[in-house]
Amino acid sequence: MTTLVPVTYKGGVYRHDEIMDLIDDLGGYIVQKHVMAQDVVLQSFVPRDDIELIRLIAKPLAGEVTEAPLVGTEIAVVSPSLEIHHLPHTACDIAEYLRSAGAKTNMVGLSRGFGKRIANLNDEERDIINEHDLAVYALGNFEECIRQKFPALRQGVHVPIVVTGAPDRETLLRIIDPPVEGYVGGVGRIMHRFKRPEELAKLDELVDEVSRILDARRDALARDPLSIFPPRLMAIIEERIHEVSMLTHPTPVTAQMEGLRVKLPYDPYAPAVRSLEVADGVTVGDIADVTPSRMRNYILIRIKPFSDTRILV
Repeated sequence: MTTLVPVTYKGGVYRHDEIMDLIDDLGGYIVQKHVMAQDVVLQSFVPRDDIELIRLIAKPLAGEVTEAPLVGTEIAVVSPSLEIHHLPHTACDIAEYLRSAGAKTNMVGLSRGFGKRIANLNDEERDIINEHDLAVYALGNFEECIRQKFPALRQGVHVPIVVTGAPDRETLLRIIDPPVEGYVGGVGRIMHRFKRPEELAKLDELVDEVSRILDARRDALARDPLSIFPPRLMAIIEERIHEVSMLTHPTPVTAQMEGLRVKLPYDPYAPAVRSLEVADGVTVGDIADVTPSRMRNYILIRIKPFSDTRILV
């Protein structure tokens, strides 16, 4: 089986279709496309053995191809507060930096008032976080605040959690009980954008920590693979459900590690998604659960593993 790895191509907006066609010809999948001024950014899965060929074709187009470990993931960046008196906020820089590594990020702010009502997690917020591949909690500067607030903020959250805060890693390990999957200390509230070398190094550390956790999940999926590769199902949906191409959202279909978020209203379009044929006699409903998302009125697709369906598409 060909190994597909996540990469990002960044180059001139003109003639980028050559790269798109090449990725398609090689059996790869384009997960996301951004056009920004004179640049185009393509986030893709491509055969590992063909990365050098893509780099060779990209060079005369003034393009750069780099491996991007978080392509094909959707991450929730959770902050106890996004109030104006805390801005510029660490969570904003974290979300942006994770996007630069290929992830699709959504910010979840939990502050709804003063005193005891600050930083509570309600059912809807919990369910939204659980729709992601992983959650990064951008906590604050003080050990006692983290100790008191975090148990409530993690309650009912089942996806892996990476915690950031001003206390160092050893302190975070000590005050957070039970432990979470990842920790990055030395990332507290600051009153400017992350730009100093030591600050950017902390964001690189966070990307490495998130990548480590998601790689472990990929290894588990390889032992019991999904019935269809999410980017492949994404390509099928975009090709056959024409309303997707009419959406103005920059990511009308978002790839996740175990499924997709389709940004069409659930009630009118879920039956069409469920009945969509992905192979001879095999529909999306045969290999995935199609449910309403708690994030607006979207469609959430959770692909079942081979052990449940005995189908590989």
